[in-house]
Amino acid sequence: MKTDLNLAEDILREALSRGATEAEVYMFASKGLSVDVKDQEVEALEGASDWGYAVRVLKGKSQGFSYSNTKENWKQTVQAALEAADITPEDRFNGFCPPEDGLEVDIYDPEVTEINPEKAIQWAMEIEKICRDTDRRIKKTRKSSVSTGEAEVLLVNSLGLNKSYRATSVDAQIVVAAEEDGEAQMGWGWMGGRSLKEVDLQRIGLDAARRATQLLGARKATTTQAAVILESSTVAELFGVLAGAFSSENVQKGKSFLAGKTDERVGSEALEIIDSGLLPWRTGSRPFDAEGIPSKETILVKEGILRGYLYNLYTARKSNTVSTSSAVRSGIYSPPSVGISNLLIRPSSEDYVKPLEELIRKIKKGMVVTEVMGVHTANPVTGEFSIGASGLWVENGEISYPVREAAISGTLLELLRKTVAFSNEVRFYGRIGSSDLLIEGINISG
Repeated sequence: MKTDLNLAEDILREALSRGATEAEVYMFASKGLSVDVKDQEVEALEGASDWGYAVRVLKGKSQGFSYSNTKENWKQTVQAALEAADITPEDRFNGFCPPEDGLEVDIYDPEVTEINPEKAIQWAMEIEKICRDTDRRIKKTRKSSVSTGEAEVLLVNSLGLNKSYRATSVDAQIVVAAEEDGEAQMGWGWMGGRSLKEVDLQRIGLDAARRATQLLGARKATTTQAAVILESSTVAELFGVLAGAFSSENVQKGKSFLAGKTDERVGSEALEIIDSGLLPWRTGSRPFDAEGIPSKETILVKEGILRGYLYNLYTARKSNTVSTSSAVRSGIYSPPSVGISNLLIRPSSEDYVKPLEELIRKIKKGMVVTEVMGVHTANPVTGEFSIGASGLWVENGEISYPVREAAISGTLLELLRKTVAFSNEVRFYGRIGSSDLLIEGINISG
């Protein structure tokens, strides 16, 4: 099922004729395919589709919201939104987005839509074969998976906004176990984005094999304060917590450790953090946000200085500033909130970029962190964390042995302030991208 402009316009007219001051319709349609393979046999093959719309209305400055997954009851959906507005207090910061031109962004790859179940199965099997053939110690596959999707978004409102886009998605992953001398270690590989060129089957299989085998024979780490290199995948996990600290919603509620720190130093001079909805083929890219504001690039941290936060229309009005095109939705089921598009952690200058091998040579004693556990326990309000870690112990610039059951602790502000160098390969995991980071003076517990 596709988005329906005629229905959306009918909903707007109905809402206005029944007393709404302003009205908005957000419509979403998607379909997808996923396959799981294990030991060269198909474990699961699923196709799914979704369709629905959300209605927001204003009566004066009182907002009402409702949603539906069916076309037939659209008048009842409008009525539900109007009734919600009747019992909601007025808020002078409520309001919708007027029309505004934006930029196009590459997010639709027609080749993704041509992937049929047979091709998806073939890819999943190929990833598994690559991984299992890499090392005889790879004994078991938990699953090898390929998923594709296609989505349409339509957004119209009574101020004249009428925007839409189509986007594709594709990702592939594998989880395996390596075994040796009665010991087993898990490893995984993943790549994804909006285009087939974002997925390298060979790389996925090799990543999983490397992660599984490199931890065999792992020991406990030495308890110390030392330099660590966070692999890009672990950066993405940790900075998932940091992403919430940039939200103006959290800042306004006093729930961010970055609140009140605008124009202050929060990171090292080496560090720059941006949020952008305009990166080609990235998961969080789109021509406009969930309220219709054209996508843009927002510099959050430059040379370690906090330059600002992420705003949607509501929080921007509340702070007397402008939206950063950071409105996001959980499908049709809730009104817009504030969230990242694509968060990119990058060096402020190429002077801070070195090959990973050179970063390792800089460490007298420390650890390359390849896996982290328990990131959800990090405190998004204070930035404090104490999480499990596995990886590779480094002494005198060389990898000495694998380590597991370690813990790293500190605050996210410490991580930002102690980041001194970056490897030369950027990888995205979901909506967060980074290279490997060299961080000085982190607490490591064995």
